[in-house]
Amino acid sequence: MPAEHTSQNLKGHVAVVTGGGGILCSVMAKALARAGAKVAVLDLDPQRAAAVAKHCGRTAMGIGASVLDRASLEHAQREIKRRLGPVSILVNGAGGNHPGATTNPQQSFFDLRQEAFDKVFQLNITGTILPCQVFCKEMARRKKGVIINIASMNAFRPLTRIPAYSAAKAAVKNFTEWLAVHLAQEYSPKIRVNAIAPGFFLTKQNQFLLVDEQTGKPTPRGQAILDATPCGAYGEPDDLVGVLLWLCSDASRFVTGVTVPVDGGFNAFSGV
Repeated sequence: MPAEHTSQNLKGHVAVVTGGGGILCSVMAKALARAGAKVAVLDLDPQRAAAVAKHCGRTAMGIGASVLDRASLEHAQREIKRRLGPVSILVNGAGGNHPGATTNPQQSFFDLRQEAFDKVFQLNITGTILPCQVFCKEMARRKKGVIINIASMNAFRPLTRIPAYSAAKAAVKNFTEWLAVHLAQEYSPKIRVNAIAPGFFLTKQNQFLLVDEQTGKPTPRGQAILDATPCGAYGEPDDLVGVLLWLCSDASRFVTGVTVPVDGGFNAFSGV
């Protein structure tokens, strides 16, 4: 008989959520805490990290750290281990886009500044790789653990106007597959690496593209997205929780190297 799985039970686990002060990742951090995990909320802003951790219960902590600064991450790793224990779940949620790396009628592709492009690319892909190097080393020693990266619909096919973000999220998906194989073959098949690809959720990073600031109605781009999403709406942060808990638990113990769309059917829709 197969072993029973309790996808909601993460007791005994220590989870790190990078970008934990953000809209989506704060919901993920709280969900992990409700499932029984001790949660470390990492954010560039330590006050935002602390505020989210406060909602995660007495066994949570908030800490300021930059996903682009290895020394900062190593300091956070030592503090988390000292206060909560060794990390067994890593959620790489830090990421985002920037207007300076987005094409528009006033800013063509040929006008994009390298600094803006680099900022978006590095935040999303380097900001995923460095936390894996720092937090997964102990998973390799203990021969078990779970890594969840955050990809995007851009990982499957690029969207117009956001070349840096599209390229970076495609790289996150590819890195997820590479790391899953590497850790399973070189260290332990009980270390699993997967990614979640959210569809369209309104956040501070994309609201300027999707909602008209003056009217509050969808921009033409926003309306096109809604028309191409069979569910007919933007995602709500809680829509990510079920997949997150499944991927973090033993219910998905034979799942590694995949990127799971949570997109209201956007990726499946051909337009006709």
